[in-house]
Amino acid sequence: MDEHDLLRDAARRAGVYLDSVGTRDVYPGGEALDGLKNFEEPFPERGKDAAETLALLDTFGSPATVVSNGPNYYGFVIGATLPAAAAAERLAAAWDQCAASFTNSPVADVVEKTAARWILDVLDLPRESAVTFGTSATSCGLVCLATARRSLLARKGWDYDADGLIGAPEVRVVIPDTIHITMRKALRILGFGEARLLRTPTDTHGRVIPEQLPELDDMTILCLQAGEVNTGEFDPFGPLVAKARAAGTWVHVDGAFGLWARAAQDLRHLTDGIEGADSWTTDGHKWLNTPYDGAVGICRHADLMAAAMNSDAAYSSASADSQKNLGIEFSRRPRGIPIWAALRVLGRDGVAEMVTRHCRQARRVAEALRTNGFHVLNRCVLNQVLFRLDSDARTAALQAAVAAGGKAWFGPTVWQGRPALRISLSSWRTTDADVDRLVEALLAEKSVL
Repeated sequence: MDEHDLLRDAARRAGVYLDSVGTRDVYPGGEALDGLKNFEEPFPERGKDAAETLALLDTFGSPATVVSNGPNYYGFVIGATLPAAAAAERLAAAWDQCAASFTNSPVADVVEKTAARWILDVLDLPRESAVTFGTSATSCGLVCLATARRSLLARKGWDYDADGLIGAPEVRVVIPDTIHITMRKALRILGFGEARLLRTPTDTHGRVIPEQLPELDDMTILCLQAGEVNTGEFDPFGPLVAKARAAGTWVHVDGAFGLWARAAQDLRHLTDGIEGADSWTTDGHKWLNTPYDGAVGICRHADLMAAAMNSDAAYSSASADSQKNLGIEFSRRPRGIPIWAALRVLGRDGVAEMVTRHCRQARRVAEALRTNGFHVLNRCVLNQVLFRLDSDARTAALQAAVAAGGKAWFGPTVWQGRPALRISLSSWRTTDADVDRLVEALLAEKSVL
C-alpha cells in the first residue's frame, strides 16, 4: 500500500468512526479496555507493515476511545471538533510545517497572524495585543505569567534575563481560593511556592470578593477567572481591575472557556471590565471546538511578551511577532490554523450562536433537575450545571451508573467540601434532543438508587 492508499484508508476509517459517535458508548467498556493489551508488544526488531499498523490502531484503539468528539460527552468542557477545523488540521499535517516564523513557513505565519487578529476581534480585546498559540491554557498561562514577572522586575531596575531570580525583589501573586489547578501548576513551575501565594476569599458562587482583596502594589500579579470551573461564574472584573490598575498591579485572567462569553451579546455583561486586564488565556479545544492541543495566550503589551519569549539565534532570527518569539516552543506545528478555520466557518454570528445555545441547554438541564428533586448548586450563568443528590453516596453512584450505561458521560467534582457532579455543555454536535436524553438517563438512574 503506497502513501496515498494508506492515507485514504485512514480517512475511510476515520469516517466510519465519525459515523458512530452518536451511538457509540461514550466511555469504553471492559471488552474494549481489555483489547488495549494488543498494544503491549515488545519493540519490533524489524519494522511492521504500515497498513497493518493502522488496522491495529483502529481495531483495538477506536473501541477504547472516550467519545468526546460526539454529542453525549459532558465532561471537562471539551468540545467536539468542527469538521472544518479537523480538515484544516489534516491538510496542515500533510504540509508538515515548522511554524516558527515567516522564513520557516510563509503560509503558517500569515494564517496564524490572521487568526490572532480575529481572536482579538471576536473577543473584543485590545487590538494591539500579542497572541501566542500554545499547547494548552497551562502553557499559555506560563507565558503570560513569566512575561508579567519579568516586566514587574524591570520596573525596579532588575535585569531578569541576566541575573535571574537570586536576590531579586519579591513579586507577590494573589489568586482566588477557587483558582484552577492549571494556574497553580504554572505558578509552581515558575517558582512561586504554594505557601507564598496570597489566596483571596470568594463568595458562594466562587467569585472574588473585592472588599476582601489583599493590598495590591506595583510588584503584584493578580489572577482572576472568567468561568470558574465548577460554577461557571465570573469574577467582578470592573472593581477588581480598577483597584489593580490604580496600584500598578498586573492582572491576568484565566478564561479557558469563559472568555468566549464576550462573543455572545446576551452574555457579554459577565465580562464587563475584563478588557482592562494585562493578559488573558483561553482554549480553542473547549468552546471553539477545535482539535485538542490548541490554546491562546494574549498580552496587551506586545513588546513585553516578545522580549520575554524571544528565541532569536544567529541562524534563525525573525520578527518580534513571530510565534517562536511569542510562546514557549521554538519548533512548533501551526496550531493557529485550525483555530483560523473554525473562526472562518463560524463567523461572528456562528460563534455567538454556539455559545448562546450551550448556555440555554445548560439552563434547560438545570431546570429539569431542580423540578425532579436534584440539588442544583449553581446559578447556571454559563454552560456549567453543578448538582448533587441528597447524600454523597447516591451522588457518586449516580455518576457511575450513567457512565456504565454508556449513553452519556459527565464527571465528579468537589464543591464546598462535598462531592458533586458537573455537566458541561460545549460540543457543537449536542442538540436539544441529546440534552433531553441526558435528563431522561439521569431521572431513570435516580429512581433506582
